[in-house]
Amino acid sequence: MLVTAAVGALPILTLLLIMGGVAKLFTAGDDGGGQGATSRLGPAVLVPERFRKAAMLACAVGEFALVAGQLAADLAVARLLTVALFAISTYVLWDLRRRRPDVGCGCFGEVSSAPVGLRSLARSTVLTGMATAVAVADVGVADLVAGVSWTAAAWAAGYLALLLALSPEVEEIVSRLRHRAPCEERPAPPGRALSRLRSSAAWRTHVAALESVEPYDSWRELCWRFFVFPGQGGAEVVFAVYLSGRRPTIRVAVVGQDGNPVEPLAESIAVSATR
Repeated sequence: MLVTAAVGALPILTLLLIMGGVAKLFTAGDDGGGQGATSRLGPAVLVPERFRKAAMLACAVGEFALVAGQLAADLAVARLLTVALFAISTYVLWDLRRRRPDVGCGCFGEVSSAPVGLRSLARSTVLTGMATAVAVADVGVADLVAGVSWTAAAWAAGYLALLLALSPEVEEIVSRLRHRAPCEERPAPPGRALSRLRSSAAWRTHVAALESVEPYDSWRELCWRFFVFPGQGGAEVVFAVYLSGRRPTIRVAVVGQDGNPVEPLAESIAVSATR
């Protein structure tokens, strides 16, 4: 029975580790939002401010390493370290709730911004128990494949239902979907917009005409982020990136030395970013 319970727990633990690692990477790379996302989240607030981003990145890398150790390398030590991770996390959350009751756990990045409560502590305790079952039963990928059954699936569904019930992030996500702020009010880090610009067809079309690939000016107007680059012959190349959507619209204007547009922004063709 322990092996079946562990087989049901392993994919849930793996999924949560991957989700937590990815969310932390995005949060650590989010340079928007005033004081920064890491200043509002979990264990990051317990270290000096200059180390907060590095601490969150280290947590993400550690979670990815545990997934690789358990699945790719099938290492028993990785399973034991996963137990240690969740056990330490439980203690850290308890300490965080006592010392900083105003901040979230940061378990899944910025979405885990609600103050640490009993549900978060209970969830971490359940995860510690699930990781312990996997470590004691010494279940790996081969056992997971061989042990697929309706009983194991029932264990996995039970774990998932319990964890969802203990996750305050569910209410946060639902609330954000129901009351999503308009585009012009949502935070949008300049670095994200610049990255989308550099992967677009508009960038590839005009990059040869730039004296530098780094903008010397940037500003935001409503749902658009503008970047100004020095162009050849003293011209300026202005890109406008729409801040909503997976394939945002990119508009371009080239302004000559006399200040008159060579390729007016209003007349340029909207180019969707293509990868």
